[in-house]
Amino acid sequence: MNIAFLASGYRMAGLPEPAFSSSLDWGVRWGVTLLMENKFYLLFSFLFGYSFTLQLDSAVRQSRPFVPMFLRRLGGLFLLGLAHAVLLFPGDILTTYAAVGMALLVLRRIKPRTAVLLAVGLTALLALGFVLLALMATFGLDMSGRVADSAAEASRSDAALGGAFWQIVSEHVRKLSLVIVMRVLFQGPAVLAACLIGLAVGKLGVFRDLSAHTGTLRKLQWIGFPVGLAGAFFYTLSAWNDSVHKFWGEAVDLVTAPLLAAAYAATFLRVLPYLPRVGRALVAPGRMALSNYLAQSLICALIFTGYGMALVDRVSPPVEVLIALGIFAAQVLYSHWWLKRHRYGPVEWLLRYLTYWRKPTSV
Repeated sequence: MNIAFLASGYRMAGLPEPAFSSSLDWGVRWGVTLLMENKFYLLFSFLFGYSFTLQLDSAVRQSRPFVPMFLRRLGGLFLLGLAHAVLLFPGDILTTYAAVGMALLVLRRIKPRTAVLLAVGLTALLALGFVLLALMATFGLDMSGRVADSAAEASRSDAALGGAFWQIVSEHVRKLSLVIVMRVLFQGPAVLAACLIGLAVGKLGVFRDLSAHTGTLRKLQWIGFPVGLAGAFFYTLSAWNDSVHKFWGEAVDLVTAPLLAAAYAATFLRVLPYLPRVGRALVAPGRMALSNYLAQSLICALIFTGYGMALVDRVSPPVEVLIALGIFAAQVLYSHWWLKRHRYGPVEWLLRYLTYWRKPTSV
């Protein structure tokens, strides 16, 4: 999902890359927006909330004080995210997780049912906000904006990203001031809602016996795919077709994207037991998810910015997808190689050091 924004100042501005307008280019844009955009960060957020319950349980078992440990962990995430945003990718989500983690800490004793109701309420309020903005636009008060105001701004961004180190960092900092607004008003609450669902699932112990919840997983698929894909199609129209205002698309996507994300998760949970080789292949990169996330941005920065080959806006959307698949395939192999020699991924090791405030027993 992120590679398009790492590869182009235009995509970060919410605009299609002007150099690539073939049917295949547009097909890839539509496909990625339809199937991936605003879905997979919800899955990661769900897992962040779920893992919070595992950390709570672990602290209780080991008789460790949870709050100071978790605060150090959040501090580490925030610093990693800040460095990531300034040096590599202003669309970083780790700083958002650090902020949302504080909310989870406050709500750690919340009951599962209350957590679900709060998540639904947050999502409904966000969607209502976009409905109001869409109505205002209908009556001539269009409050929509982009990360860059125009194609000229996007072109300026491209020039900066292809320049020297200080130009790249300066451009990232400039974008951050605008990205932060989107984080506070949109993605932050949506991330918190997904984390609360993960928190509820963790407290209920659903993953301890998936066979007892096959019916629920099946319902998530039957509801999530048709409703989620219909909403995603409407959102895609709003993103790439002026016939639908973007705020209407955002409102619909806020409500339906979680259903499609849930359908994806239910499908993985039901299918992977029948594909043990695939499951085993994904275990290692999953254990190194943080290291791989940051490494993806670093690799893409070396490909697309002045840190390396400076191919910003010179690579078509289909080739971007192939590069992304190639990077992940290499990371699967690298993760298996690394974890045969080390217990933790390199960044996971550092975060564990910060969390427990002592050197982990094994690298």
